[in-house]
Amino acid sequence: MGNRLSKIATRTGDAGTTGLGDGSRIDKDALRVHAMGDVDELNSHIGALICEDIPDALKQELFSIQHDLFDMGGELCIPGYTMITEAQVLRLDALLAKYNADLPPLKDFILPGGSRAASMAHVCRTVCRRAERAIVSVGKAEQINEAPRQYMNRLSDLLFVLSRVLNRFAGGSDVLWEKERQR
Repeated sequence: MGNRLSKIATRTGDAGTTGLGDGSRIDKDALRVHAMGDVDELNSHIGALICEDIPDALKQELFSIQHDLFDMGGELCIPGYTMITEAQVLRLDALLAKYNADLPPLKDFILPGGSRAASMAHVCRTVCRRAERAIVSVGKAEQINEAPRQYMNRLSDLLFVLSRVLNRFAGGSDVLWEKERQR
């Protein structure tokens, strides 16, 4: 790996193509490349969220998710390769159950907001949904493993739940949408 990363400016993408992990080259605007970019962007936003004042246990769980997302980028980068498994999806299910357990039931829609960390979790959620849509598009065009799509679906749910948790951690609560509010 060290030799592969020793030269960052290769100029091999100047013509609008990029190399995949299997050695093939595809256009930089291909569905697969969009999906890889959206997953990478999500990973970057989660990295920013980890920098916030959040519980240490949650930081560690988000670090694990970052590693999963890096694996997902690897899976998307190598057609036919599998790195995301059902076990990773089940781990997100367990985190959803853990963090949902102490939250009050939702009776109204909530707005993205509240604390800075909760707001950042909402940004992560929306980027995650975009990445999920991109992965669905790739799956319509070519055969891919279904676990990445499932993983992203669970992760976006988890990020929504975490936004609620982080508002409470900061001493606040959900920001409710007010249907009858004067605009």
